Amino acid sequence: MQDTNTVPDPVRPYDGSAHIDSIPDRGSAVSWSAILAGAAGAAALSLILLLLGTGLGFSVVSPWAMEGAGATAVGFGMILWLTCTQLAASGLGGYLAGRLRTKWPAVQTDEVFFRDTAHGFLSWAVASLVTAAVLGSAVGAIVGGTDSTVALTADEAREASAYTALWLFITLLIGAFSASVMAVFGGRQRDAQ
Repeated sequence: MQDTNTVPDPVRPYDGSAHIDSIPDRGSAVSWSAILAGAAGAAALSLILLLLGTGLGFSVVSPWAMEGAGATAVGFGMILWLTCTQLAASGLGGYLAGRLRTKWPAVQTDEVFFRDTAHGFLSWAVASLVTAAVLGSAVGAIVGGTDSTVALTADEAREASAYTALWLFITLLIGAFSASVMAVFGGRQRDAQ
């Protein structure tokens, strides 16, 4: 009959000889300090790039008819800018999370790959939540304090909202992928030293 006081070692196959009391504590596999540092870097770069994109966007539009960029060009530019922003900011956050994490000397390569990917994803998630909270409160204050003179029909507003939500989803998905890949790259550089 098998002893119920035994747990397997994640590095070696279980041979039945170890007891719970004799296995050393390895600590958490999650390095929250590295994740938070990556999230802070990603949120800051994202905020800076969004402000730059807003300034560039306002510089190409004009309140006068037949001057400045059209709505289609501005919309395409916005999609492209948000995608580049997500790639850069999320990549930076993921890289920092992978590079700043603690070294796991006795862990299999597949597990290190998974942990680095998870660190990048968690860094992206925390940065996205922080950025959404900051931008959400700022946009709420701006919209609440202005008098809207632009009139959209209900159908135009629905269509614009649908396209905005779709493209935000796609850019955030690209950001999550970028953060995960860059965390693996940063983790491998960390382990190479």
